[in-house]
Amino acid sequence: MGKIPITKAGFAKLKKDLEILKNKSIPENIRDIEVARAHGDLSENAEYSAAKERQSFLHGKVQELENNLALSNIIELKGLKTNKVVFGCYVTIEDSDSGEEIKYQLVGPFESDINQNKISVTSPIGKALIGKVVGDEITVNAPGGTHIFEIIDISTKEK
Repeated sequence: MGKIPITKAGFAKLKKDLEILKNKSIPENIRDIEVARAHGDLSENAEYSAAKERQSFLHGKVQELENNLALSNIIELKGLKTNKVVFGCYVTIEDSDSGEEIKYQLVGPFESDINQNKISVTSPIGKALIGKVVGDEITVNAPGGTHIFEIIDISTKEK
């Protein structure tokens, strides 16, 4: 598997999430297991079972974050100037049907978050936007049907 693009901020967030897991969540879980163990019979101890299940989840999450960090290729956005849609830029698009305008930042898959309007360059909309300029129309096949968007603005800073 090749390197996955990520912003400097996205990489820092992954590192912080990993640090929290290792230094806070896992030690808390270890204490929970010890407390549950002290309650006696482990075969009928729901607290112990839940704590062990959480332990497995936390260790899996640590492994996932470590793998994501190892695969990350930090793309420096400072000084980025472009008139085309590229990784890291902000794009305002207008839905041709509804007239609704939406502003997205194109990021890597490890930091995409639709609630923050950060979409992955590997998503259907992200793929359709890359390399386009203001005024271009893109057609996106989504689960809800086909949508046509016009690119209204491209910027390198959040406005």
